[in-house]
Amino acid sequence: MEEPRKQQVSLRGASAREISRDALLEKVSQEREHRNYARKAASASIFIQKVWRSYGETRKVAMKFQEEWESLVKYQAGILTGELISSSVLRPFIFFITRLSIRQRKILARELKCMQTCFGILLESINSTDSRKNICSLIVGTTEQRRTSMYQMRKLISLCSFILSECDTSRAGSQDIVVLTSLALRFVVVLTDLKSWKIVNDENIGDADAAVKNFVSFMGSYRSGLYASLRIYISRMDASFSAKVKSIVQTDDKFLISASAITIAIRPFSLTTFNPADCIKFDVHSAAEQYCLYLLTIPWLTHRVPAVLLPALKHKSTLLPCLQLLLTSKDKIVRMTSDIDQFSMDCSLNAVPPIGWALANIIGLAAGSENDFLHSGALNQGLEYASYVHVVTILADNLLSWLHDAGWNEKGNQNLEGNDGAYEPPVSMQENKTICGSLKTSFIDLIRPVCQQWHLKKLLEKSKTYAYTDESKTKILPPNNLESLENLRLLDIAYFYSYMLRIFAAFNPMIGPLPILNMLSFTPGFLGNLWGVLESSIFLGNSHTIGDANYARSKVSGKKKGVDKKLKQASNDRVSKWANVLQKLTGKSQVDFSDPADDHQVDEDASDVWDVEPLRHGPRGISKDMSCLLHLFCATYSHLLLVLDDIEFYEKQVPFTLEQQQRIASMLNTLVYNGLSCSVGQQNASLMDSAVRCLHLIYERDCRHQFCPPALWLSPARRSRPPIAVAARTHEVVSANIRSEDAVVVHSTGSVITSMPHVFPFQERVQMFREFISMDKVSRRMAGEVAGPGSRSIEIVIRRGHVIEDGFRQLNSLGSRLKSSIHVSFVSECGLPEAGLDYGGLSKEFLTDISKAAFAPEYGLFSQTSTSDRLLIPNAAARFLENGIQMIEFLGRVVGKALYEGILLDYSFSHVFVQKLLGRYSFLDELSTLDPELYRNLMYVKQYEGNVEDLCLDFTVTEESFGKRHVIELKPGGKDVCVTNANKMQYVHAMAFYKLNRQMLPFSNAFYRGLTDLISPSWLKLFNASEFNQLLSGGDHDIDVDDLKNNTRYTGGYSEGSRTVKLFWEVMNDFEPKERCMLLKFVTSCSRAPLLGFKYLQPAFTIHKVASDAPLWAAIGGSDVERLPSASTCYNTLKLPTYKRSSTLKAKLRYAINSNAGFELS
Repeated sequence: MEEPRKQQVSLRGASAREISRDALLEKVSQEREHRNYARKAASASIFIQKVWRSYGETRKVAMKFQEEWESLVKYQAGILTGELISSSVLRPFIFFITRLSIRQRKILARELKCMQTCFGILLESINSTDSRKNICSLIVGTTEQRRTSMYQMRKLISLCSFILSECDTSRAGSQDIVVLTSLALRFVVVLTDLKSWKIVNDENIGDADAAVKNFVSFMGSYRSGLYASLRIYISRMDASFSAKVKSIVQTDDKFLISASAITIAIRPFSLTTFNPADCIKFDVHSAAEQYCLYLLTIPWLTHRVPAVLLPALKHKSTLLPCLQLLLTSKDKIVRMTSDIDQFSMDCSLNAVPPIGWALANIIGLAAGSENDFLHSGALNQGLEYASYVHVVTILADNLLSWLHDAGWNEKGNQNLEGNDGAYEPPVSMQENKTICGSLKTSFIDLIRPVCQQWHLKKLLEKSKTYAYTDESKTKILPPNNLESLENLRLLDIAYFYSYMLRIFAAFNPMIGPLPILNMLSFTPGFLGNLWGVLESSIFLGNSHTIGDANYARSKVSGKKKGVDKKLKQASNDRVSKWANVLQKLTGKSQVDFSDPADDHQVDEDASDVWDVEPLRHGPRGISKDMSCLLHLFCATYSHLLLVLDDIEFYEKQVPFTLEQQQRIASMLNTLVYNGLSCSVGQQNASLMDSAVRCLHLIYERDCRHQFCPPALWLSPARRSRPPIAVAARTHEVVSANIRSEDAVVVHSTGSVITSMPHVFPFQERVQMFREFISMDKVSRRMAGEVAGPGSRSIEIVIRRGHVIEDGFRQLNSLGSRLKSSIHVSFVSECGLPEAGLDYGGLSKEFLTDISKAAFAPEYGLFSQTSTSDRLLIPNAAARFLENGIQMIEFLGRVVGKALYEGILLDYSFSHVFVQKLLGRYSFLDELSTLDPELYRNLMYVKQYEGNVEDLCLDFTVTEESFGKRHVIELKPGGKDVCVTNANKMQYVHAMAFYKLNRQMLPFSNAFYRGLTDLISPSWLKLFNASEFNQLLSGGDHDIDVDDLKNNTRYTGGYSEGSRTVKLFWEVMNDFEPKERCMLLKFVTSCSRAPLLGFKYLQPAFTIHKVASDAPLWAAIGGSDVERLPSASTCYNTLKLPTYKRSSTLKAKLRYAINSNAGFELS
């Protein structure tokens, strides 16, 4: 059925074909809008025509007035009275100059001449002693005369500001504008100086003084435009202009303009004496506001203004009102500063924002600069130090916020969103970037006074140091009550230098905050004061020796049973939690993890003492003030640790006692662990960076010479560390940078493992290392690199007399493919292939033999240190050998292969060399392990009390290789630089740096390249230098006989119950530790046990039966077996004859292990 037809309405009674009612209304609405638009357009066109006609008529009138004015001053200049000047000269002049110049924002030649004439007339009138001719008489005249004169003088002051903004001395033919500007500013100076008025007497002095103050007050207002014009003028001056001033007295017009401009700019500040306690009555608020906005934000202000004028800008009557205004109205000033017109200084303000230039200029004015030859090297006399510190802190905080918003990090790099490396900026942008880089460098030069020790000492003298406590939480940004700004505290100074460190790091990426850190580190008492505040807050005044393990055990022994039960439950919960995390990452439904190793090296309950409770939530759990103190302390102390020698640290115990060092270590350990375990925001990034750096330096020093108990380092993670398998796989997930939401969940654990692996016991880290390798083998198998047993293995043939050469030729080019299994076929000395199949034993023998030959000092690649432990170090002459560097790189792969396969090598490297492989810093005192004689000589130079020049040293070092002597400069031009008392510390550290770094760098880099082909660098960083050597060569210098017995295989007819086997274990228990190690080396080629026990020895320790003829009564006194035991080191097999007596077995074993032979004894 058809739908009913919609009824249509016809307004004219027409047919139904006409439009509907809605359409008609829409059409009417559109027509109405069109008519409205037409009316508005017509009205606008009429208005434009009216304005244009008005402009044209006004311009005609102005030009007519100008002609009449020129005629008047030409013929009546000498007979002008004050009233005539006001009515006939100034009135038309102000009218036509406003229309023809000011509103056009340009000065033409005709108007320029008129202005010169007018200001000449005005100066002549003011200097006249005749009251009829002096225009100032009208200013103090009748009410009508005063009103008119005040209006005209204000207009003239605004005109002078406009002229100043148009004065550009760099343009060609600018002499006329320079002369005009000089006249105009001289007029304003005379007008606003009561002493320059010639008609002042006792009757009108009060009115004259009020008028002058009125003019000065107007100059300080926004209506005059004075400070905006002065900003334009100063910004056009060359930044090196002031450096060209050779004398204080200058007579040229340019200097007079600058002097006059500065004079009238600071004149509003002299209206009243500023009283900090009476901010409400402060009369120069507007002038101070404009001074801050327009002058202090000029790039290189102190370098543009002539040096002789700087004292006026930095006088306390000028600077203090600005500082107080920045404190009381900081939000308003900062907001207005960000909106400042950039004028022609685009590049300067792109590289450094206005708030940054304000910071630099305030420091330059308050602390002096190299350009200020009158007051350099000291803070201003009468300066409010607290206000200065607070203002710099406010500006620095806002500058860092700007850097963050602009994408600049605190290492001086800019993060461009969406830039994946394919984008290359255009040449113009690259040039602009170069210019901005130089601007940043010069910006840093402006704030260098804060790097001077006198600057810090002066602030410390004025500060009132007090202990920071929770009950008296203070704020760095005080309220608007100015009385609260009078006290300068250590916390305020900490904020000041904490921000300065970050600014130097951002703007000076080449050397970063090094100048400030040098100053802070060596200022007597500063670090001690910082630590005193931190210690009293964090440790709550507890001064007992917290490292006493007995005290800790006795304190918690009464609670042990309940704690054990809770710990067991917590451990189970922890395993479940981390298992769930890994399930999300791997997608597996079931994951089975064993508990962490139970045999920790320390009593877990004792480590509670080192877990600093106020820091258990990381940076998020502390206040902003505490975060600032910690950041400054960590940054400063980590810098000092680089240069402290062992005598100062351990014997003299400066700057802290060893007990204090333990507290510092526990504080940093807890802070960093909990900070990494939780998500750390950008606001705490600087604190975490400095804390991690300081923690690493303290830990490395403790590894080299222990001063902290092991429980300290394990304390933070004692209850919360994940199982080994989870930690290892989490670390791999983070390292692979997988893009998933689940990766964020476990990022913290990966960070802990990377940044502070020492919170895991050494045994667990070894298990973690083996887990990494197992995971790598699984991933290679899944990728098809390992298809099955024996597949894709590397077949090599090695001649017994050329193990190194053959190994290098066949394996060096393989790189990471060396992870695959190696099948070795040996060729005897006679050139015949040796019988036997390689099931792992021959490859182990090959790695052992090539290491033994290549690391031997006679081969020339490595030498031994002169210390008693005879550790391996690259030979400096190796670079002169054929393929020397390549051979060292190959040996890195050999060591990597041994670590990858779990094969122990009985060698240990120098800690200095291992530190380079781990990417860690080598302390000055580590030179004693490398070259004790050189270390003693350097310490003699360092502590020499006489004139070091008598020692006739220079900045060179002499090396001898293959009979030739090579002189190497420690720094450019070092052979021409004598060592003096002033630079002896530089010499000591330069020499140590050469020996510890420069000399070894080519070899360590080569070895590192080879090693990391098989072992990931992140795996290596689980260990320190000593632990790396243990990982390579095994555990302690003794053997756990029970562990070896439980993991021994028996072949050839022996079993655990065999008589000879029982005798063997009795003899092993009777042996001295040294003899047990010698027997282990006899069988396995390594004298140390595997770190995780003999369960992980590959192949397993085996005792093989060697049948021998011996009578039964040999056990009770007859002749026993004469055959010696032998060994097959490639299979870790001891071939033991069937001895009947314990004495015979012991004697034969002793003979065998001391003969340094294996197969030959068979």
